[in-house]
Amino acid sequence: MARTAGSNGEKTEAAIREAALRLMARHGFEAVSMRQLAAEVGVQPAALYRYFPTKEELLYTLMRAHMEALIASWEAARPETGDAAARLAAFVDNHIRFHVARRHSTHVSNMELRSLSPARLSHILRLRGSYEKELRNILRAGAQSDVFRIEDTALTAMAIIQMITGVIVWFRPDERLSVEEVAHTYHIMTLRLVGAAA
Repeated sequence: MARTAGSNGEKTEAAIREAALRLMARHGFEAVSMRQLAAEVGVQPAALYRYFPTKEELLYTLMRAHMEALIASWEAARPETGDAAARLAAFVDNHIRFHVARRHSTHVSNMELRSLSPARLSHILRLRGSYEKELRNILRAGAQSDVFRIEDTALTAMAIIQMITGVIVWFRPDERLSVEEVAHTYHIMTLRLVGAAA
């Protein structure tokens, strides 16, 4: 890829992030070199280090940005009112839409936790925990109000997260179902999982 004439630092950093997500999703973190990434962006390898001193710093930045954007997305989508079933519907819908729109970022964030140092891994896991706590709170509120029938809130939340994140593995926008239809169907399946009427 040729260097874009007149590109500034902000554009270059964005291009590095985008190319890194694409390459890491395809080949894995360990297999992608900074030299390969530089060639993809169209800059000299040394230029990458002005933005990201190490490859792990780049990975950490990508994963942190993914989680912070997910949390912000839910904060914007969270209903101000409504019962637990309505909040669960909003959570499922937002989660699926967010991840389908960010397939590469989701893949890297899920598959490359092992590549982070302990301190950075701990920070990412705290962000994840904060987000997943939102779902646990919805499930707990639904159980307390007899809207849901749940035996183990933490386990049920984990099952729901795995199910709705897994959409990115198979979903293609040009195939049989739209993202709206998938989100609706997954919401119905989620209601069944928590013992609520669809």
